[in-house]
Amino acid sequence: MVFVLLAGAFLPIMDFFVTNVALPSIDTSLHASASELELVIAGYGVAYAALLVLGGRLGDRFGHRRLFLGALLGFVAASASCGFAPTVGVLIAARIVQGATAALLVPQVLATFHHTLDHERKARALALYGATSGIAAVVGQLVGGLLVNADLAGTSWRPIFLVNVPIGLVVLLVAARIVPSTRSDHPVGIDLPGTCLFAATLTALLVPLAEGHSLGWPWWCQAMIALAVVLGAVTVVVERHAEHQGRIPLLPPSLLRLPSMARGLVMVFAFSIGFGAFMFVFALTVQDGLHRDALQGGLAILPMALLFFLGSVFAPRVIGRFGRAALSVGAVIQLAGVAALVWVVVGLWPRVSLWDMAVPLALAGAGQSMLFAGLFRSVLADVPTHLGGVGGGVLITLQQTGLALGVATLGTLYLARAEHSTAHAFAAVEGVQMAIIALLAVGAAALPRFTHASAAAPVADA
Repeated sequence: MVFVLLAGAFLPIMDFFVTNVALPSIDTSLHASASELELVIAGYGVAYAALLVLGGRLGDRFGHRRLFLGALLGFVAASASCGFAPTVGVLIAARIVQGATAALLVPQVLATFHHTLDHERKARALALYGATSGIAAVVGQLVGGLLVNADLAGTSWRPIFLVNVPIGLVVLLVAARIVPSTRSDHPVGIDLPGTCLFAATLTALLVPLAEGHSLGWPWWCQAMIALAVVLGAVTVVVERHAEHQGRIPLLPPSLLRLPSMARGLVMVFAFSIGFGAFMFVFALTVQDGLHRDALQGGLAILPMALLFFLGSVFAPRVIGRFGRAALSVGAVIQLAGVAALVWVVVGLWPRVSLWDMAVPLALAGAGQSMLFAGLFRSVLADVPTHLGGVGGGVLITLQQTGLALGVATLGTLYLARAEHSTAHAFAAVEGVQMAIIALLAVGAAALPRFTHASAAAPVADA
C-alpha cells in the first residue's frame, strides 16, 4: 500500500520539475516568451499550493481513498491536455488544472499514512515520502531530458506529459484494489473565505514576480505585489477570527504553533525556495548557457539523483541514531557540493563538461537527501491523527509555495543576469541558496528531537 500511494504522489511532484529541461523545446515549438515559460512552471505551483490544504480537508470529510482515486483520474486527464496543447496559453491553462488536481491527490497520501500506520511504520513512511519528493524532482529532469531528446514520432516535449497517462492509469487500478478506505472521525468544515484569500494572495504575489522582469515592471505588477501584502494580512486576520469562533480554518494558527510545525515548516519553506530555484536555473545553464541538448541536460543531474536515492535509503536509520545532528551534517555536505559546483562553473566557463560537475552534484544530492528525510519526519510529529489531512496539506502547501516562489524570484534574478553572463547569473542564484543551506545547518538544532531507540520515530522536545 505504501509504495502504491508513493507512486501516486511521485507523478505530481515530478511534473513540477519535468518541464525544466523541456523549456527550450517548448519555446521553439510554441514560440513562448521567457515569462510564459516561467508561468508554465509557476502556474502549476500556484494552483498546487493554493488548493493543497483544501485537498486535505476534503479528504478528511469525504474519504482519502475516494479523493485519491478521483484526483488521480483528473490528473491523468489534465496531463493529456498538456501533452496535446496547441498553444502556450492552452498549456499554461492545462498546467493550472494539472496543479489543482495534484493538490487534491497528494494530501491523501500523507493522511492515509497517518490513519493506517503505527508510530514506527508511519515515521518510516513519512521519511520515504520526503525521499520520494526529492527523487521525483531530480528524476523528473532526467526523464524529461530522455523523452525530449528521443523526439518520439516528432512529438518533441509532449511525451513528458503524455507518459503520465499510462502510468497514472496503472496506479489507479492497483490503488482501487489495495488502498484502504479511511476518513477523519472528526472532519472539519471547508474554510471557503480562507481558501479564496490564500489563493488570491499567492496569485497576486507570484504572477508579477514571474512576469515583471520581462515586461519592464509595469504599474500593475507593482500594484499586485502591494495587493498581495494586503491580502496576506487580511488572510491572517480572517483565519484567527475563524479559530476564535471555534471553527478550524484553512491554516489553523493553533496547529501552526505546534513545535514541530512552527519550526519545521519554516525550514521546509526555505529549503524549497533554494531547491526549486536550483533545478530551474541549472537546467537553463546547461542547455542555454553550455548549449547542451535536453538529454545531456537531464543526464547532468544524474549524479545528484543517484546520491540522493542512496542517501534516502540510509537516511531514516542515520537520523534515528544521530538525531538532529544528521540534518546539520547533511546541510554542510550539500553546502560543500553547491559551493564546489559554483567554483567549477565560474572557473571553467564556458568549457565546463558534465564530468566536471559530477562530484559537486553528487555531494549536493547526498546532503540534501538527509535534509529531505529529516524535515518531513519532524514537521508532522506533533499533529493529532484527526488533523492528519490538514497537517499534511499545510506541509506540502509550504513546500510547493517555496518551490514556486524560488522559480519566480530567483529564476527572475537568473534571467536578468544571464543577459550579461550565464555563469555569473548561476553563481548569484546559488549564492542565495548557499546562504539558505547555511541557515538550515544551524537551524536543525531547533527541530524536535529524534529518539535513539527507534530508527524512525521523532518526538517533540519537552
